[in-house]
Amino acid sequence: MSRSPLLAYLQLFRLPNVFTAAADVLMGYLIAHGSFAPPWPLALLVAASCLMYVAGMVLNDVFDIDQDTRERPHRPIPSGRIHAGFALTLGRGMLAAGAVCGWAATLVTGDARCGLTATALAVLVYLYDRVLKRTPLGPLGMGGCRFLNVLLGMSTAAVAWQTPHFAAAAGIATYIVGVTWFARTEAAESRRWQLLSATAVMLAGFVPLAALPDLQDWKHVIAPDRWYMFWGLIGALVAWRCLKAVIQPSPPLIQAAVKHAIMSLIVLDAAAAFPAGGLWSIAILVLVFPMLALGAWVYST
Repeated sequence: MSRSPLLAYLQLFRLPNVFTAAADVLMGYLIAHGSFAPPWPLALLVAASCLMYVAGMVLNDVFDIDQDTRERPHRPIPSGRIHAGFALTLGRGMLAAGAVCGWAATLVTGDARCGLTATALAVLVYLYDRVLKRTPLGPLGMGGCRFLNVLLGMSTAAVAWQTPHFAAAAGIATYIVGVTWFARTEAAESRRWQLLSATAVMLAGFVPLAALPDLQDWKHVIAPDRWYMFWGLIGALVAWRCLKAVIQPSPPLIQAAVKHAIMSLIVLDAAAAFPAGGLWSIAILVLVFPMLALGAWVYST
């Protein structure tokens, strides 16, 4: 085990997964604006999202220290590489900084939704890590965080949030509810019915995302047959990885399926944004590459 302080913090932050938080915001911004202009509000919203995601990872390990000491003693806090008290202060500080970035976007745009959504997200992240994670509401809490994260990207929209905005956020949220449920016992052997049910929830999240062109006047942008074929293909790939773990519910296969599902989130964000943002959505897809590069060095689950 490396004693590098830098590596310890990168592991604590789950740095590869931070790109999925940015992807949610970029997707929301493209749906709201059709491009990444104006850039300054977008930069503040991405910063807010990434700070709060990292804060959530830090606080998760702080509040799970007893369980991690038993099941994952190699992690930065139980191994003693990072002090729990400092990590708690760091996590809370990052949550506050994320909310501040949201309110800074409000100052730039004059839209209170930026600050309000960022504040709501910070509160829910803390509640999830402190309370909800250890209850049956845990997956719903995590899904709620992703729902707000997508809406954060849409918080500078020129119009009030409408059905397509909520559908995109709900699709990502539902997918993450399934991923979180699937991963709940990744360190031990899981029940097959739980894994199968969680897989079904993940796939249910594809429905509102695939329906976005029907909810907004985007049908002229894409060929419907190719659009639905794409979503079917991505769904089949996610399902196949998950079903391998259902057949043999061992920790390595479950963790591999979870890692693949998290990585696929960037693809979902890019695809959902494509009808609104066109080639701009490629910028979201490119986030897969730094995620893969860092993932070879830093664990993400």
